[in-house]
Order: sequence, then C-alpha cells, then structure tokens
Amino acid sequence: MRARRALLYMPGDDRHKIEKALTLGADCICMDLEDGVAPSRKAAARRTIAAALGELDFGRSERLARINPVGSGLEADDLEAVLPARPDGIVIPKVETAEQLVWVGERIEAAELAHGWPVKSIRILADVETAKGILNLKEIATAPRLEALIFGAEDLAADLGAVRTREAWEVFYARSAVVIAAAACGLGAIDMVSVDFKNLEALQNEAAFGARMGYLGKQVIHPAQIGPVQEAFTPNEPAILRARQIIEAFAEHQRSGSGIFTIDGRMIDLPLVKAAENVLARAQAAGKL
Repeated sequence: MRARRALLYMPGDDRHKIEKALTLGADCICMDLEDGVAPSRKAAARRTIAAALGELDFGRSERLARINPVGSGLEADDLEAVLPARPDGIVIPKVETAEQLVWVGERIEAAELAHGWPVKSIRILADVETAKGILNLKEIATAPRLEALIFGAEDLAADLGAVRTREAWEVFYARSAVVIAAAACGLGAIDMVSVDFKNLEALQNEAAFGARMGYLGKQVIHPAQIGPVQEAFTPNEPAILRARQIIEAFAEHQRSGSGIFTIDGRMIDLPLVKAAENVLARAQAAGKL
C-alpha cells in the first residue's frame, strides 16, 4: 500500500511554489498543467515541471505531473515535455473512458523503453470528475497501469449543474462509486478537495468522513491542509493497538478451531479481521509501524 494521504497540487509554472512544496511534508506533490495554469502559461509550465523533476530533491514525496485532459489538444505536448524527466506518475484529469488511459499508457511505455527504464515504473492516476466518468467507472478502473482513482467533486458538480454544499450530499453517490470501484479493482482512492482551505474544522470533518468511507487520502490545495489530512488518514495508537489485539486473538482462536469469538463483548469474525489488517497496512504505509 502506497502512502498517498495528502496529494498537494502546485501550479506547474511557478518554480518558487514547487520548491516551497518540498518543505511541507506532503506525501505526493502534483505539479499541475491543467486548471492551475493559464492557457498562455502552458508552455512555460511544461519547461518548469521538467526542470523541477530533473533538478530538485523531492525527498520521500511522490513526484506527479497532471497533464491536460486527453482530447484537449494539449496532452501530447504535456507528455512530450514531462516524460523525459521521469516523474513517478502522471495524473490524467476528466477521465471518461478506459481508452484515454490506454492512450496515455502507450506513450508512457514508449518513453520507458526509449530511456531503458523498467516498464510500468511510471504510474497512472485517473481523475474521475464528470457524469460520464462516473457511469464508466467499471471499465476505467480495470485499465492497465492504473494505480489510483481520484474523485473530483467540484468539476462533477459543475458537469451536473449541482450546487456544492458543505454536506456534499449532491456528490455522495459519485463519491461512493469511486471508492467502491477502486476497492473492487485493487486501486488506491483519493478523496475530493476542500476548497474552503481556511476552514480547518470543516476539512477535518470531511477528511475523517472520507477515511471512514475507505479513501486512503485526500487532495489538498494549501499547506495548512496537509497536517489535518495526514492525521485523518493515519490510524492513531488506540486503533493500531485494537487492530493488533484482534489479529492476535484471531490467530489464537484459529489454532483452537474457533472461527468466531468475542473481544470486550463484541463479536469478531473475518470481516473485522480484514478491517484490522487494513488498519495495520495504513499505519505501516504512514511509517507508524
């Protein structure tokens, strides 16, 4: 399990902000060529991202580049510019079909072969943020090379003509569908952005809810959001101790031939054991084990 608790977006045309991001402890730094960059600055952003990938030490942060949507007319130039600098992964926005992922995957593989890099060493993450994308989740989630699904609530709401609310019930069906598709296909799932970045209490509540839904992390757009998001998606010590207790008790009862048992008056069976294993896997990915 890869630790992607906080995926931080930085405008790809701003070298200073990218350098600042290196000091913030984000799990992933995604340098943006799409919405965060004005049309007149796309070429400059390509050069800036390529230079940053080649010159800067990202430490333990995953190095991602978000290209423009497949079909925009900008995506080929984006890939041509950033792939030779070997990012860890490419984020594809507004994914609506598996064919879009296949198209990007073919160009990534060509770059890997041309440079002598291991095939599939550059990952793909797909932003699902339109009504068509939600309808096609089954085929999207089974596309080759794909490693994670990212849920985009703001773009989806715009596509639907919905009004965004703090409760987010208007996007709850899609939010659920993304995390279910990810789980079914063995992918990571990254939750929506909280655009009200000054309201940390709302962020904490939203992140905690996303973690309870099964998301492994959340998109962030401001440094102040990183810490609360990482905390929400990292099991705390009581949760880790409880998970260990369940797994140890399960092993003991298996040896005695009992499949179902109780701890503190609560029945424990295989689904709860699996949940405990997930807690420990998240803790290990976060460096707590």
